[in-house]
Amino acid sequence: MTVILASASPRRSELLRNLGLSFVICPADLDEESIQENTPSRLVEAISSAKASKVAAESDPNALVIAADTVVVLDGVVLGKPANADAAKQMLSALSGKTHEVYTGVTLRQGVRDVCFHERSEVQFRTLSEEEIGAYLQTGEPMDKAGSYGIQGVGALLVSEIRGDYFNVMGLPLCRLGLALQDFGLNLLTLAAETTRG
Repeated sequence: MTVILASASPRRSELLRNLGLSFVICPADLDEESIQENTPSRLVEAISSAKASKVAAESDPNALVIAADTVVVLDGVVLGKPANADAAKQMLSALSGKTHEVYTGVTLRQGVRDVCFHERSEVQFRTLSEEEIGAYLQTGEPMDKAGSYGIQGVGALLVSEIRGDYFNVMGLPLCRLGLALQDFGLNLLTLAAETTRG
């Protein structure tokens, strides 16, 4: 079975490769700003579903498409990727010392079959000084990430606590994904065992 990852995210690719899954990358060319929903959970599900639909329409109908979308939410406000360093600084300052939510929506589509779900995690930032925010901005890491931080990189130094799936914060809730893939005949634990034996 051909598996297609409808994402250009290097983090999502790395997570799937670490599980031994073979796939091709085909990012969805989608205007995400045009999709509006009244809750973060519905928003990430709608965007992931739209990504999956677009890529599936252009691919082999037997291929299994995996699409995902992640947002950071602070006090009910969705924080996307920063437009510039000033926007990143504002986001990091707002997140400092507070708990925020990370939602990831995932859609799996193969032919007429699809499964769509979301996962939610809570992330607590420690209180950051202006100097620390400035130093983190200088790493360049915040610029292509929702909420202006990456928990798998230097951004780990900003996080004091996580409640929920760590990998969800990275952009792909692996436990839920693994269970959902079983419905499409893919057991990642069995695949990992076979890869190890091979």
